[in-house]
Amino acid sequence: MSSRGRCRRGGRVGGQEGGQATVELALALPVVVLALLLVVQVALVARAQLLVVHAAREGARAAAVDPDPGAAARAARATPGLRAGDLRVEVAGRGGEGSRVRVTVRYRVRTDVPLVGGLLGDPTVSATVTMRVEADRRGP
Repeated sequence: MSSRGRCRRGGRVGGQEGGQATVELALALPVVVLALLLVVQVALVARAQLLVVHAAREGARAAAVDPDPGAAARAARATPGLRAGDLRVEVAGRGGEGSRVRVTVRYRVRTDVPLVGGLLGDPTVSATVTMRVEADRRGP
């Protein structure tokens, strides 16, 4: 009979190796799950940062063409995917035609992923965009 067919230690083939793999999996699995949840939370914060940059651009465009002081805030708040209650919009420097208007958007990202959210807290992401004020093209 070949050595492949023989049983080792008490008649069980690979019994200890299987038990060791189970223990290693039981020890490593929580760390792997926590790492995956952390990656998901970081991806959600990165997504929020991209949305904030988009909101700042939209706000700056609105402030550059509309003399209404609230136009920038309305345009920034209209960005889908951002909670309006966590969004702060600041407009500075709007003067006459050719001047520069600066719009800053700050957003508090809620960390909703279980386990990881408590570790990270709620970060604040921000973006600032500057554009040249255009002529008022609204008719009389």
